[in-house]
Amino acid sequence: MAPVNPPYLAAHSTITRTLERVKLAPTPEKFSQDFLATKLGLKGGSPKQVIPYLKRIGFLRSDGTPTPIYERFRNESQSGAAVAEAMRHGYQTLYDVNEYLHEATDEDIRGVILQVTGQEKGSSVVRAILGSFKALRAFADFSTPTVPTIESTEEDSVVSETAEGSSLAGFGIGYTINLHLPATSDIAVFNAIFRSLRENLFR
Repeated sequence: MAPVNPPYLAAHSTITRTLERVKLAPTPEKFSQDFLATKLGLKGGSPKQVIPYLKRIGFLRSDGTPTPIYERFRNESQSGAAVAEAMRHGYQTLYDVNEYLHEATDEDIRGVILQVTGQEKGSSVVRAILGSFKALRAFADFSTPTVPTIESTEEDSVVSETAEGSSLAGFGIGYTINLHLPATSDIAVFNAIFRSLRENLFR
């Protein structure tokens, strides 16, 4: 089976224009072709390809809804780190070869792309991947610590709903207390210890 190519756009300048306008436009419930054309003003065949690209780099979910990476990108203080996370996600196969690929020269990046994709050296696909990688890199900041992005799962939702409902009746927490009692024959010491436990823990 042929390797899956890293994400790219033949017209990689579309990546730049899209991200610049995403920062200005309100976050949509769903990033659709209509949103792209009407709200971002990007019409025609080339811009349409940006939606699959944004899904590949983790900006959009499979149904087109924005992810936390998309939302963080619009926050100026987290924008660069969000793109850095998107790059490591979308170009993981390249980063598996060189974890500092964003600092590499064009020639070195091209070499990694050739290695991973198996394309020939003069391939237009290689040029498009390199151009797309660099267009995205222009927005990234790898010096900022990455804030982990956690997507809620169906299991999390179930736990949350249960916690808010009345189905927790009968739910209990068990715990064990190990006591290291002093070596003494004075019963008053033991009475004081157990009285303190009763008053502070078993209430």
